Amino acid sequence: MAQPAPVPSARRLAAIPNLDALFSARVRQGVGAALADVRGRVVFSSPPVGSWTLHLDDGRVRLTRGSVNHADATVTAEPATLAAVLEGRLSGVEAFLAHGLTVRGNLALALQMDGAFDVGIRPPTHPVARVRNVLGVRTAYLEAGPHDAPPVILLHGLGATNASMLPLIVDLARDHRVLAPDFPGFGASAAPRWHYRPSDLARWLDAFQRDVGARPAALVGNSLGGRVAIEAGLEHPDAITRMVLLCPSPAFRRMRQFVPLVKLLPPDAVIARLPLGHRAIVAGTRSMFAKPDRLPRQWYDAAADEHQRVMRDYRHRRAFFASLRQIYLEEAFGEQGFWDRLPTMTVPALFVWGDRDRLVPASFERHVVEAVPGAQSVVLHDCGHVPQFEHPERTAELTRDFIDARHD
Repeated sequence: MAQPAPVPSARRLAAIPNLDALFSARVRQGVGAALADVRGRVVFSSPPVGSWTLHLDDGRVRLTRGSVNHADATVTAEPATLAAVLEGRLSGVEAFLAHGLTVRGNLALALQMDGAFDVGIRPPTHPVARVRNVLGVRTAYLEAGPHDAPPVILLHGLGATNASMLPLIVDLARDHRVLAPDFPGFGASAAPRWHYRPSDLARWLDAFQRDVGARPAALVGNSLGGRVAIEAGLEHPDAITRMVLLCPSPAFRRMRQFVPLVKLLPPDAVIARLPLGHRAIVAGTRSMFAKPDRLPRQWYDAAADEHQRVMRDYRHRRAFFASLRQIYLEEAFGEQGFWDRLPTMTVPALFVWGDRDRLVPASFERHVVEAVPGAQSVVLHDCGHVPQFEHPERTAELTRDFIDARHD
């Protein structure tokens, strides 16, 4: 006589969420303003249940079962995780950081999908994608945390996007209003024909703060973001409460013999795409970390996909090289020189360096301490250029303690 199927198997089958119903419910609700002018196709894959494709067309959204070729982004998660994200119980960012969700293709679009649907009241810590027009530039940003909490603005580095600040968004959003924009020329923001000097981005930052009602605010900047924060501290000190500068890019003190040559090369000369494949970009990104294997391979893949996507667009390529050019050309000394202006900075600042940073060596700490004796400085052991990802807990602890002035 045949035995009945074991009860545990039936329970496991019943536990698989009805993702078809969840996707259908979300699509009926429509998408938020951040996707109102976006076109694209996002595939959600959840083995072994199946896959779904969301077709976005300037605010309209359509759902089909199965995947499509050449999707703009592919999001993969096991059924329970995907259901939790669709129901608003878990943010996609948290699932990504916990290694429960992967993204390939357009990372900015995937981030915009997180929180795009109305699922009722969601935890304030869940990042939501928003868009503003700042100084005539379509500016994409993520926002999380209580709206009436102290504001913190996170500024990413050169060639990166606001995704490079995800660990700090999740941590700080518990008790701060966190805003993480894509700089003009980067990520999902538009790329105007600017010079992309630190002063240009600091002027945009001040306008952004006014536009979103986050003035004054604490600033946390990595690499180029740290340099822009310093410029904002010099130009608009009344708009900033405190600054945490993670491996900020300073003006070159040496190796300036190529300045005349670089001045002859305008940003508009960069027309052709760089012949960098996915593997080369992953290798370059890994070199920014003291121990690259601390991060999972899927994070490198997501970052490389996003870099390739952004750099396919000529305007964004121009913005990247214009920013890189300005970093090298910036005057080190003199009336407008970085190192002669730095001592005039009055905003309380914490400088954080990585002792194995190949891009901004920790040896710059000595020069910064000499220039700004009142600033605090910390060198992280066994750390490269992106401490918020390589040492997220320690970086968040340092950031939180300083911007909340708990050390006073």
